[in-house]
Amino acid sequence: MAIKSLVTGGAGFIGSNLALTLEKLGHEVVVVDNFQFADQTNLKEFKGKVISLDVSTPYSFSSSFDIIFHQAAITDPRYPNDEETFNKNIEGFKQMISLADRCEAKLVYASTAGLYGNGLVPMKEQQEKQILTIYGRSKLKMDEMAVSLFSKRHIVGLRYFNVFGPREAHKGRPASMIYHLYQQMKDGKRPRIFNWGEQIRDFIYVKDIVTANLKAVDAPSGVYNVATGVGTSFNQLVKTLNEVMNTKLDPEYFEMPYDAKTYQANTQGDPTLAEQKMGFKSEWKLKEAIEDYLQWLQKK
Repeated sequence: MAIKSLVTGGAGFIGSNLALTLEKLGHEVVVVDNFQFADQTNLKEFKGKVISLDVSTPYSFSSSFDIIFHQAAITDPRYPNDEETFNKNIEGFKQMISLADRCEAKLVYASTAGLYGNGLVPMKEQQEKQILTIYGRSKLKMDEMAVSLFSKRHIVGLRYFNVFGPREAHKGRPASMIYHLYQQMKDGKRPRIFNWGEQIRDFIYVKDIVTANLKAVDAPSGVYNVATGVGTSFNQLVKTLNEVMNTKLDPEYFEMPYDAKTYQANTQGDPTLAEQKMGFKSEWKLKEAIEDYLQWLQKK
């Protein structure tokens, strides 16, 4: 009998990649999305059931599930309505906890590296949190709720670092740096980065993120970093893009427009706990992942 899986936010960036992979693996997949921050074309290859629904509102599903992959959220840290961000993210999580209870399903959900702020690096799960945005606050609250439930059910939170890859274009401004810089450079424009390009990111390919979700199904309950453990500066990223694209475009530096108090200068993660407890280790090196991604983009 096929495993029954629910993917919330399943028309979004990570959710669509996950739903398509689960279907290829033989799962019976149901996707839920309110299509506020998603793109229906992300699911053009998907054959399963799609429900248009805001998961922060009560809903009675006609079927039961073995696994719930909860990706739905307002994820833009600069979304203009803080109250909506917090309430929808928390209420959506509560709805999925209730559904997991009713179905006796395993629950895997998306958290974020954003709740580490400008803390010590490499960032470890138990270090002191520095909340810079309401989005980060909502995810920390979700993590705290999850921790209180570990003794009662299977629940795994995944703190994603800087994810990039296929099916993210609809995100617009919050799409990855890699996507935006590629778009500039393919048009012959100099890649624009903040002064002086020494900010650090832990870029992780969406295919690794999908693998982490699959690993989480059989991992012990917990909250884990999903990171490569490798920090890449903006300058290094431009250099790598030039190598992959066979271009020689120098960066165009500009003043960072954000308040330094709300901007993460370094997001390098420590993946040790995920390796030990989940058996997850990122497989994609940055250059090879960018090559794979750009091949996909060029076929679009």
